[in-house]
Amino acid sequence: MSKLIIVKKKITPFNKQISVSGDKSLSIRWVLFSSIATGKSKAYNLLLSEDVLAAINAVKKLGVKVKLNNKFCTIEGNGLAGYKYKKNLIIDAKNSGTLGRLIMGLLIDTKHKIKIIGDKSLSKRDFYRIAKPLEKIGAIIKLKKKGLPLTILGSKNLIPIKYFEKKGSAQCKSSIIFAGLKTPGKTIIKAKKSRNHTELLCKYLKLPLKVKIKKKYDYIEINQAKKIKPLNYNIPSDISSSAFFIVLTALSKNSKLVIKNTNINPSRIGVINILKRMGVKIQFKNQKNYKGEQIADIIVHGAKKLKSINCPSKLNSGAIDEFLVIFLVAAKAKGISYFKDLAELNQKESPRLKWGAKILSKIGIKTILTESSIKIFGNPNLEINKKIIIKNYLKDHRVFMTSVIAALSFGGEWHIDDKDSIKTSFPTFLNIINDLKNDN
Repeated sequence: MSKLIIVKKKITPFNKQISVSGDKSLSIRWVLFSSIATGKSKAYNLLLSEDVLAAINAVKKLGVKVKLNNKFCTIEGNGLAGYKYKKNLIIDAKNSGTLGRLIMGLLIDTKHKIKIIGDKSLSKRDFYRIAKPLEKIGAIIKLKKKGLPLTILGSKNLIPIKYFEKKGSAQCKSSIIFAGLKTPGKTIIKAKKSRNHTELLCKYLKLPLKVKIKKKYDYIEINQAKKIKPLNYNIPSDISSSAFFIVLTALSKNSKLVIKNTNINPSRIGVINILKRMGVKIQFKNQKNYKGEQIADIIVHGAKKLKSINCPSKLNSGAIDEFLVIFLVAAKAKGISYFKDLAELNQKESPRLKWGAKILSKIGIKTILTESSIKIFGNPNLEINKKIIIKNYLKDHRVFMTSVIAALSFGGEWHIDDKDSIKTSFPTFLNIINDLKNDN
């Protein structure tokens, strides 16, 4: 089967209701929390992507029983100190930074060295940022440069730390929270704003964690946990996956889309807040609280006019995975849009800020790019009538999906390589695209 997809036609207006896959961040966290719980946990709507399957394989290697079928998944945890494994264990995090970094916190008390590896893209990402605080707690970690492969050896004599997380990385913060749950005494984190799924799950599970919310930072206190109860969870739809269809609808006049039962956690809806400022009509219906998370149906209408934006940095952390597709809206907006303080984008699966500028250049949009910012000179009359080739992007699933949305929104003939990249996070992406294309 060819890994190349060719898109030749713009999408026609549609009026549709869809459901997207389960939230990836919550799916991986459910696997990890359940692996250290005492007893059997069950999840429905677990995302069956390569990243989540890598998390399942990781905990199975650590002696945890897992049963998986198309309807649900069960994990039988053996408690906080219940991992059982042989020497020379290797855990393959594949493409998942969430798995690779979070599981390091759970391995803070391991008796034998464990090696963590990943694919070519993940191996280039920065793991020193989490190795440094975990070493202060007591782990011995050896890295290849600042990335993977690495080895981690835990300690019996863990020491609580005070840590200032400056980058807005939910992965680093969550890893230290996991380590804190195993460490005697009080671990304290001053954390720049980022997604808070780990804290909400700790709160729902009544674990010894307190959060004081300040304007720019959260202060988190974690004490050693005695026991974690099983976690039964119906995982809501992923806002990051939904973002591609939100943008496709916004760029398609006279279209309307309803995305059912989606996670609208306030730390994740930066894309919604940014697009609203740019003139996109987005509403929430049927809102409810589910085990600490905010859930709603999202209703989006095609935009008649799009405005440029000078995007406040405070919105960055809530949209860090969605900026590539947000840039497409800026390309069609009237005026110059400016996005700053985005150096973290280049720490993702590919250097995404650079790839954003590259895609915009290919479609004839002028940009001014620095290491941490981009100016986008929008063209409300943007139409493409040429061949565009997208390849060699380290198989970054978001580059692939953004390119498909650009092709359907602006026209031209697009040859987009490595369609298998979506298996890491959103295997059903093209199925939903085809459903929308066949609406008429």
